[in-house]
Amino acid sequence: MRAVLQRVSKAHVNVNDQCTGSIDHGLLILLGVHSDDTEKDLQWLVDKILNLRIFEDNEGRMNLSLLDVQGKLLVVSQFTLYGDCRKGRRPSWSSAAPPEKAKTMYEQFIEKCRQRHVTTETGVFQADMQVSLVNSGPVTMLLDSHKLF
Repeated sequence: MRAVLQRVSKAHVNVNDQCTGSIDHGLLILLGVHSDDTEKDLQWLVDKILNLRIFEDNEGRMNLSLLDVQGKLLVVSQFTLYGDCRKGRRPSWSSAAPPEKAKTMYEQFIEKCRQRHVTTETGVFQADMQVSLVNSGPVTMLLDSHKLF
């Protein structure tokens, strides 16, 4: 699984001019699923995101996790994170999971975060979405469960 994390002071996602998810203080997560991803990848990513120390402590150092600051999540599906642009001019999507698998893992990711008592808002899977955010810091992190970066 692959995720782009953006620490935000606020973020929201709209589908057909309707807000489907909105948060203040927390993380916007753009989430992609690889065709080879398993439950192990899912659990690794949930644990890494919830415990990653990218929020500032009283001394202004990134030393606190989302759980520590009781932050919220806005999770948006993003298969384009697996676009391979190395050849030609059109991205290849061959490593992205098929929609059925991607939707299942996206929903499981959301459920696992909620089970950890994290307020988790969402976009709409496979919808045309407009995402707005105020990136705090700015802080943006890339995560890959296969540890490619």
